[in-house]
Amino acid sequence: MRVVVLADTHLRRGSPRGLPPVALAELAKADVVLHAGDIVTGDVLEALAATAPTHAVLGNNDTELVGALPEHLVLELAGVKVGMVHDSGPRKGREARLRRNFPDADLVVFGHSHIPWNAPGVDGQWLLNPGSPTQRRSQPRPTIATLELADGRIDHPRIIPV
Repeated sequence: MRVVVLADTHLRRGSPRGLPPVALAELAKADVVLHAGDIVTGDVLEALAATAPTHAVLGNNDTELVGALPEHLVLELAGVKVGMVHDSGPRKGREARLRRNFPDADLVVFGHSHIPWNAPGVDGQWLLNPGSPTQRRSQPRPTIATLELADGRIDHPRIIPV
């Protein structure tokens, strides 16, 4: 299962800017999309869902989506337990905090910081923040993430500059 992971798209209704072409090309190949919050409008969520089944959590800028999206989500994809949250909290203690908050998750997807993160956490849990495809902030480039899930395995998690 090919997964495209987004966070912090911050695309407002009527905005002339959209997702970068590289992100759109990756979405066209997705079997599933995970969005770790700050989607901002339901239009963006609908557009993502038109490309592939989409799972998302509420971000701090998602006032329009309050009640439509959960703050935390746990799901199973291809035998992999996935936890999702927008804000993982401060960098210090993140790995232990995410293990406590998602004790059964093999993979935890988060956003908020716009800083890509693709690394092991505690006890084999994998932590993934795709960064932002639209607001690079302090990063050299905007980014997304992709990975493959199969038979309970997480394969080839990558951060992709867009």
